[in-house]
Amino acid sequence: MPAKIADASVIAAIAFGEPRASEAEALLDGSDISAPTLLAYELTSVAVKKARLHPDRADAIEPALLATMRLDIQWIDVDFGAVLRLALATGLTPYDASYLHLAQTLRIPLATFDERLQTAARNLA
Repeated sequence: MPAKIADASVIAAIAFGEPRASEAEALLDGSDISAPTLLAYELTSVAVKKARLHPDRADAIEPALLATMRLDIQWIDVDFGAVLRLALATGLTPYDASYLHLAQTLRIPLATFDERLQTAARNLA
């Protein structure tokens, strides 16, 4: 099965039923998914923002978050020095650089809806 690094933009679309959820599912279909451990914190941050924005849906957001944490994702720690260097070289945030670092290190594609991150990945390929 092919492997991919998935970032928060893709996983959150699926987790919280966002408009691009079906696109995200197609992007990851049939792939082994890996991500930095940071993904869990980013998804929790998305859940907090959604719950604050839509308090009437807060009861459904937590189960969606917890179900997402049980997905078959290989959680990987990153080399923070390498992430720092990559963030400085590309202008990406350290968060985005973490996903790109893993994709480069493992030599597998990056699944993201973030245009800056996609551009950086293409430029470094």
